[in-house]
Amino acid sequence: MLTDPAARTAELERRMRPVPRPGAHRVVVLALDGVYPFELGIPHRVLGSADGRYDVRSASVDGHPVRTDSDLTVTPGHGPEVLAEADTVVIPPYAVTAASAVAADPRALAALSRVRPGARLVSICTGAFLLAAAGLLDGRRATTHWALADHFRELFPEVELDAGVLFVDHGDVLTSAGAASGVDVCLHLVRQDHGSEVANHVARRCVVPPYRDGGQAQYIEQPLPPASTAGTGPTRDWALGRLAEPLSLDEMAAHAAMSTRTFARRFREETGLSPGRWLTQQRLRRAQHLLESSDLPVERVAHEVGFATATSLRRHLAARAGVAPSAYRRTFRAAE
Repeated sequence: MLTDPAARTAELERRMRPVPRPGAHRVVVLALDGVYPFELGIPHRVLGSADGRYDVRSASVDGHPVRTDSDLTVTPGHGPEVLAEADTVVIPPYAVTAASAVAADPRALAALSRVRPGARLVSICTGAFLLAAAGLLDGRRATTHWALADHFRELFPEVELDAGVLFVDHGDVLTSAGAASGVDVCLHLVRQDHGSEVANHVARRCVVPPYRDGGQAQYIEQPLPPASTAGTGPTRDWALGRLAEPLSLDEMAAHAAMSTRTFARRFREETGLSPGRWLTQQRLRRAQHLLESSDLPVERVAHEVGFATATSLRRHLAARAGVAPSAYRRTFRAAE
């Protein structure tokens, strides 16, 4: 046991910031203008907790300080020259504007061109915009933050965007969703490189779960569009108050004083969905609210929102959010 205070402090610092081992995997985190500070630090914190297995460095596109999206500026320790030595390059998210999304910073593209063939590329959140602008995601499945998915698809139709997952791994290129998904993808790198035991050790040191169920689909906000006072709007309001009942298309059409055929056509024109699919979405939304805010058993939640059985609720929630009701509740409801 160390008794000298200075020795104890030195040992604590060694444990918290392990010195890279000889031949450690070289990681360069490329900070772009408008970088998000939280995600900028994720690779250092996660990969740097793997007992020296990774040598993590930060770089800017020109060797100068970088403005963040908050009220501070950071000074990476290196310029773009270190990218040529990297085994893995991580692109953390940065503030994407309409202009920067259409035309990426030429300095960033030039810096990215320094990456040697065979190096692994990883993006977090909006970092995928730079990889896509460089043509590195064409013809591939990728992800980014769900809130930017439609904008990303408009700009890069050649990329198969999947906004429902936490990350996508192609081996040489990995893309991850927003914010904390950077932790998920970095733990995945450790798991791929060194196995689950090391990844679990890193997760414990960082006080995060080693693996999260489901994907980012469970975090997507899907607010209800305002119901109009004409058309099928009043019937949608009426149906929302009766989700526990087995509502039929004929009943909804009768409430709207329309023929079934006319009602179904008008409903789709106004909502973009069939009445049946809309009902399922509203029942799922209500079920998610009950899972977050109540202690009702899953069977009771299913009954309260109009699903015939708990199995039906589980099937629909798994299809939408990628998780079971119990896992969804654990994610969004803090233990009392």
